[in-house]
Amino acid sequence: MNGLLGKKLGMSQYFAADGRMYAVTVVEAGPCIVTQVKTEEKDGYRAVQVGFAIAKKLSNAEKGHLGFGGLKRTRKRENAQGGSKSSPLGLLKHLKEFALAEEETPAVGEVLTVQVFSEGQKVDIEGLSKGKGFAGGIKLHHFHGGPKSHGQSDRHRAPGSIGSGTTPGRVLKGLRMAAHMGHDKVTAKNLEVLHVEPERNLLFIKGSVPGPANGLVVVKQSRG
Repeated sequence: MNGLLGKKLGMSQYFAADGRMYAVTVVEAGPCIVTQVKTEEKDGYRAVQVGFAIAKKLSNAEKGHLGFGGLKRTRKRENAQGGSKSSPLGLLKHLKEFALAEEETPAVGEVLTVQVFSEGQKVDIEGLSKGKGFAGGIKLHHFHGGPKSHGQSDRHRAPGSIGSGTTPGRVLKGLRMAAHMGHDKVTAKNLEVLHVEPERNLLFIKGSVPGPANGLVVVKQSRG
């Protein structure tokens, strides 16, 4: 497996065997359940779909995909841990595909844990950055603002001209303006795994990781 789904728990300190202290991000990686296996013969490529975290409620389409039999009968209250008894997979909140190597042949229902990673390994971690809401040009794009003197009393944080009049007579696509800030997919690359705790499914990652505490992250083997 080249990756797992997980949850960012927050930042902490880690003391190595040589006494050095490192700032680390603690990630709960897995356990993930294999929900689907893609093959060359049927799908045209090799991949595995895994699920992570318990969902409170699923749509009928999601229940059918996860193997719930008799959808009308499964509307009763599901068990919070394992979901309805009609599915061995349970109520899974997040699903994601990972590429498979030629020698890997996982089975549906197989449980993948944090032990797919090892100490000293380099990983890439993908997550959604913190959302900052609507922001102006100075905060979002670091514009320097307008002049502070010569009668310019209301131009201090204004963006200035956004285009020419006659030619082209319109605002060009992609122009940097005030907009939503944050909540973008960000990947931190070549981060080092300092410590693995299989008992609690924890990874101690050197440095910072994108996203807020309790946010969903994807931990993948680094491409170098």
